[in-house]
Amino acid sequence: MAKTDYSTETLKRIGNKFKSLRIKAGYGSYETFAMEHDLSGRYYWGVEKGRNVSLKYLLKLLQIHEITVENFFKDLDKI
Repeated sequence: MAKTDYSTETLKRIGNKFKSLRIKAGYGSYETFAMEHDLSGRYYWGVEKGRNVSLKYLLKLLQIHEITVENFFKDLDKI
């Protein structure tokens, strides 16, 4: 039986969720969001596109959005 790699799919879901949170917060542009929160625009863009993210950066983003780790991942499989 072939092993399925869920990591790429999961990273894309995480990116989509951050994009949704950004838009919900009233930011149409990832660049504006990154600039206003002292984030690297290029790195943040990568997060939204499903690229790998460090745990520190993930926690920083969750803090910016005022969401807990538990709540962020709770409905991730529905995205």
